[in-house]
Amino acid sequence: MKKAVSVILLFISCSAFAQFNVTIQWQPIMPGSAGDTIFYKPDQKLKWNDFKGKPDAASVAAAITESGFGYSMAMNAYNSKSNLVITVFCYFSKMKSWVKKNMNTDYALQHEQHHYDITYINTCLFIQKLKEARFNRNNFSALLEKIYDECFAAMTRMQDDYDGETRNGRVNVIQASWNKKIDQQLAAISTD
Repeated sequence: MKKAVSVILLFISCSAFAQFNVTIQWQPIMPGSAGDTIFYKPDQKLKWNDFKGKPDAASVAAAITESGFGYSMAMNAYNSKSNLVITVFCYFSKMKSWVKKNMNTDYALQHEQHHYDITYINTCLFIQKLKEARFNRNNFSALLEKIYDECFAAMTRMQDDYDGETRNGRVNVIQASWNKKIDQQLAAISTD
C-alpha cells in the first residue's frame, strides 16, 4: 500500500510541474476573409462603401457600425508540455453595417469609425487581460471565457455611453470630447 501511495504522489507531482505555455497573438487578417468582413488595422479607416447593409428606416440612427472581437484557440500537447495559442481578432461586418440615404457625411463617418475604434480598444484590453492571466491546464477554458465576457461587457457599455452621451453624434461638443478621448486611447494601446 505504501508503494502505491508513493507512485500516485510521484505522478501528481510530475503533473503539477508539467509545462503549460500560452501564446497570445493578434490576427489582423483572417485567411480567406475577402468577403463581408474587414479586420481592424490601425492605419485603415472605414469608407462609406464599406457599409453594404440595408438601412433600418425605423432607426433614429443615420448609420450603424456592426463590429466585434473574438478569438480562436488551439492546443497541442506532447509528453508533459502543453502549448495553448490564443489568436485574437477585431472585425467589421459590411453586410450588417449601413448608412441612410443622404446621411453619408464626413462627420457621420468619423462617428461610425469611432464605434469601430471602441471595439478595437476593448479588443486590446482583452489581449492585455489575457497576458496578465494565470492560465493552467485546469482553468484555461473557463478563465478565457470569463475574461472575454468581461471585456465584451466593457465594450458594450462604452458603445452605449458613446451613443448616449453624443446622442448618436448629434451633440457636436460632446462628440468632439469623445473624439479626443478615443484618439488618446488609440495612441496609448497596442496589440503587441
